[in-house]
Amino acid sequence: MSHPIRLSPKDLFSSEEWARLTRRSDILGLGMIAHAWGLIVLAMALVAIWPNPLTWLIAVMIIGARQLGLAILMHEAAHGGLSTNLKVNDWAGQWLCAAPVGAHLKNYRDYHLSHHKWAQSEKDPDLILSAPFPITRTSLRRKIIRDLTGQTFWKQRSNQFLNAMGFGIRKSKGRQNRAQTAREAVIPFLITNAILLVVLTLAIGWWAYPLLWLVPLATWNQLVTRLRNIAEHACLDGSGHPMRVARTTRTNFLERLLIAPYWVAYHCEHHMFMHVPCYRLAQAHRILTRNGTDREMEVATGYWSVLKTASSKTPPIAPA
Repeated sequence: MSHPIRLSPKDLFSSEEWARLTRRSDILGLGMIAHAWGLIVLAMALVAIWPNPLTWLIAVMIIGARQLGLAILMHEAAHGGLSTNLKVNDWAGQWLCAAPVGAHLKNYRDYHLSHHKWAQSEKDPDLILSAPFPITRTSLRRKIIRDLTGQTFWKQRSNQFLNAMGFGIRKSKGRQNRAQTAREAVIPFLITNAILLVVLTLAIGWWAYPLLWLVPLATWNQLVTRLRNIAEHACLDGSGHPMRVARTTRTNFLERLLIAPYWVAYHCEHHMFMHVPCYRLAQAHRILTRNGTDREMEVATGYWSVLKTASSKTPPIAPA
């Protein structure tokens, strides 16, 4: 297989623009982590002060979206975008972002960079996430129901825990490595969640951890993670060109609050130039729109339009 096409920044940006776009900021990078946890705390406080079904539902959506936000910031750490100090970047990316949601920075970085190298090709380790699309509306509805009822979370987390204990892994050459990889995610997850359990129990009550952390993680977070995966790579033309292996989705305020935080929707720009920090992607999009490059890119307006495309497969006609 030939190597994917690469774009040159000088073809699309001036030297001054490129210098601004690639400038890293510890304040912005680490500030995003503080922002994510700040919103989580505020949403929890909302329920603690006014405990009722409506405030709890709002909190579940806000917290679930920020749990995705933590995974997004882990992704940013995988690209070295949280801090100019690599040790600070990796510590914050692992313990403040990845571990609380059951991920592991180093393991994620290793395969994610391969995803960038071979995006949408047979060698792409994330191809399984986009290859099945488009699907039928009925199939998409089933997936959404599984996400919102915790079935997806239970399947993924139970498999991860079983793998960590050496169960559920087929006998193969890489069996021990797979068990070790699972343990590297499970142990920090248990440590950070034990801390959350203690802190929330002392601050709010025994019910806070299950209702205000686990439920969002098991439900809304699963749904918005799926929406993110669909929007980023589903139903693309497979040309291998950097402008068409990933999709940018133009979003409104509610979508950014409840579905796509921290500029994750600018995924085409991220694949075009993966070393641009996420907090500069909106600026990159404006420049590319101004010079007309966006007409060559995969760009959608809103997650609803992406879902319509992703669920556009015609169901089979039942035999007469």
